[in-house]
Formats: sequence, C-alpha cells, structure tokens
Amino acid sequence: MTTPAPRHIPDRQGRAMSRLVLRWEVLLAVVALAIFVVNSLASPWFLDPWNLSDATFNFTEKALIGFAMALLIIAGEIDLSVASILALASTAMGVAMTLGAGTPVLVLTGLAVGLACGAVNGALVIGLGLPSIVATIGTMSLYRGISFIVLGDQAFTGYPEGFAWFGQGYVWWVISVELCLFALAAIVFAVLLHRTGFGRAVFAVGLNPVAALFSGIRVGRVRFILFLMTGLMSGLAAVCLTSRLGSTRPSIATGWELEVVTMVVLGGISITGGAGSIPGVVLAALVMGLVTFGFGLLNVPGIVMSIFIGLMLIGVIALPRLWSRRR
Repeated sequence: MTTPAPRHIPDRQGRAMSRLVLRWEVLLAVVALAIFVVNSLASPWFLDPWNLSDATFNFTEKALIGFAMALLIIAGEIDLSVASILALASTAMGVAMTLGAGTPVLVLTGLAVGLACGAVNGALVIGLGLPSIVATIGTMSLYRGISFIVLGDQAFTGYPEGFAWFGQGYVWWVISVELCLFALAAIVFAVLLHRTGFGRAVFAVGLNPVAALFSGIRVGRVRFILFLMTGLMSGLAAVCLTSRLGSTRPSIATGWELEVVTMVVLGGISITGGAGSIPGVVLAALVMGLVTFGFGLLNVPGIVMSIFIGLMLIGVIALPRLWSRRR
C-alpha cells in the first residue's frame, strides 16, 4: 500500500505578510521614518517641538488640495489650475478686506471663489467636452492673470487680527489649526473614497467610464462634483495660506500645481486613474514636508528643491512601468 503524498498547505499568513510589506503605503511609511531619522541627525534643531510644528506648514495647505486632487485623478481627470484658483481666491479676499469685510465674510469669499472656479473647470470639461489637462491649463493662466490685473505689483495687507487664527493659530501647544484641518480633511476624504458609494463610483469611472455609464453611474455628475471639490479645497487652502502670510500677492503659491500633483502621484494614485488611496497621500505629504523642512534647515537653495520635486515626479511615474516591464 503506497503512502499518499503529503498535501501542500499554502502559507496564507506568509503571503498576506508579503503583500503587506510590498504595499506602497508601507514603503512610504519606511521612507518617512528614514527621512525623519536623517533630519534629526543632520540638524540639532530638528527635534525641537516648535520646529516640528513649523515643519507641518510645508505640507498642510498643499495636502488639503491634494486630497481632492487624488479623487479627481482616480476618476481619470486632472486640474492644473489649483494654484491659480488659490491666487484668485486670495485676491478676492483682499478686495473684500479693503471693502471692510470681517473674518467670516473673508473666509466665505475664499471658499465661494474656489467653488466658482471649480464649477467653471467642470463646465468646460463636462459641458463642452474639453480634455481636462487642456481646459485647466487655460484656466490656470486665466485665474492667475485676473489676479495680476487686480493687483499688478502691489499687495493686499492689513487683514483683521481674527483672520490670522486660521494660518497662525494653535489648538493646543504645538498643534496648529492647519494641522487639525489637515487631519480632519484626511478622515473625511478617506471615508468618502473608501467607505461610500460615491467613492466606489469614483473608482469605477476611473477604471472604465463607459462601463460605469452603462452600469447606471452618472459619470458626468461624478466628475463635475470632483471639480467642485477641488476648487473648494483650493479656496480653503487660500484661506489658510493668506492667513498665515498675512498678505496677498498675485504670485502667491506659484508652482504649487506641480507639488500637489507630485504629492498625489507619490501617494500611490495612478496617474491613469482607477487606483489609489488617501492614506498613501497622507504619507506622501509627510515625506515631502519632511524633505522640504530638512532642506530648509540645511540651507539648501529652493531651486534644488524644485529639481528634487521634478525628479520625484518623473521617478514615481516611471518606476512602476519599468518594474512591470522587468516582470
């Protein structure tokens, strides 16, 4: 009588651990921890609690836009006008301030202008059928141009003292208002994307808009809502940044569109749509914030940071393609 061959029992726990280790979010967490350690060794002032609190200002405002941008890119669209929306919203708040508006009106003005700009972008893409990259490049110049027409080489200053709370205030000790807004936005967008029917619709639209349409999803409405959300979050970032700086210039937030897109793509959002997560964007924001602050402590020129961001954007887009080809 022959002895039956032993059955092969798959190591499911080991495979689950391998998948966990290979997750992009885990890699980002390791990178963030490594950068934190390197910064702490490179500068004796890095671990000061107030310096760490200041480091959060390097990413909170950009991340507020990045959360909405993540959903938009997952749905297969993009908005390159976010920095110009921020500039126009800040300019509108400056005009309202000169007319005697108080803090509540200033905040509402910034949010309303951001929402209106998002609606214009959505109308161009959804209503007229323009490619989002082309439409938002056009509105990027339009919104920034309006700010320059209103201000020229001047600046709005003299905002009310209460308005400074959004960008300079602290909730408790070194926990800033902006950091709390960042955490709240991360939770809201994570729940929206990963725990609601709307989030599932966003993934479906990004994966296959035609199939999503035939399955009953109103693709145009989903995308229009995402453009509105991106504009609104750009308006919120304008409130925070203008409050923190205490002034408005037409050149405010120049180049932020590149940094926001880099943050989102670094966070694991597929540039072709249909994949990604909000926790990844949170970790990418931490990584970029720590790198920026570390460079600042070491007195590295800003142009070097721009080169680094450009290389990072190319790298995070190219590496997955190179890896898939090698496999």
